[in-house]
Amino acid sequence: MILIHRPAGQDAIDSESLDRHIWRLGDPIPNDALWIDMIEPSRDEEKLVEHHLGIAIPTREEMADIEPSEILYNENNARYMTARVLCSSDTETPQLIDVSFILAERALVTVRYGEPRSFSMFMSRAAKPGGCRHQPEAVLDGLIETIIDRAAEILGFVGKRIDRLSRSIFDNEKQGSRRSAAYRAALKSIGRKADLISNVRESMASVERMLLFLSSTMPRPQRPRSYSSEWRTAIRDVQSIEEHAAFLNNKVQFLLDATLGLVAMEQNDIIKIFSVMSVIFLPPTLISSIYGMNFKLMPELDWNFGYPLAIAMIVLAAVLPYLFFRWKRWL
Repeated sequence: MILIHRPAGQDAIDSESLDRHIWRLGDPIPNDALWIDMIEPSRDEEKLVEHHLGIAIPTREEMADIEPSEILYNENNARYMTARVLCSSDTETPQLIDVSFILAERALVTVRYGEPRSFSMFMSRAAKPGGCRHQPEAVLDGLIETIIDRAAEILGFVGKRIDRLSRSIFDNEKQGSRRSAAYRAALKSIGRKADLISNVRESMASVERMLLFLSSTMPRPQRPRSYSSEWRTAIRDVQSIEEHAAFLNNKVQFLLDATLGLVAMEQNDIIKIFSVMSVIFLPPTLISSIYGMNFKLMPELDWNFGYPLAIAMIVLAAVLPYLFFRWKRWL
């Protein structure tokens, strides 16, 4: 599928907004298209855009390459950049998708195989008056800004969830199996949040590389248009998000260590109970074992009060260790 974005109107009110429509098979691409958004494109769609702009569209395998020379380069007066963008962040399985940005002289082309929310957010903003200037660089700048804002929004949401999780872990007053189940749920939640934070950091690292590439390859006649300064500001925003992500990651690591420590204490308490019970029942077992031996010369067997005496010794041997452990507060 191809989404075509072009200037919405000619009057002053609509001079800085974009109109979006879906390209239909057989229709030509308008010459005034500023942003061509390709979503899981077919080979025929790729050929159409390549012929329209005189550029090459990278394949999905090329987009997934990790070599900087393969994802950040100039070719045919166009700048090719691939960044990793967070997708499905509101679900239990967030993921990173590769998005290619091709900045040509006439238009910006994006190639993606997913639906990041940052793209729909920018589309909604660009459709409003004053939402986007009519330049490919402005569209790219708006997209990058929205991706950064979305990452900051995700980290803010994760930070609130971590605070609630922290309170639930340290204020856990449940007993027995319910407490163990709560700790297991906390560990799963910590793992999901750590994974989401890691995805945000990886995304921002790729965006930062893309911004540095843009700043270094921007032609000099275009630099006075403030895009260079805007991208430097975006780099500072990305770095602040990376610092925030590192802080949240340390907090998650602390919660993980604390939860594992509480689980270990819970297990130690259970092991302690079994150890104490074995010590309590050891003396009675010893006494009953002695009087269970089959020797003929055991004078206690002829006593009239021998059996009650043995029972009393067994009970006393069990009660005294129990009272001692209670006095020591080991139980």
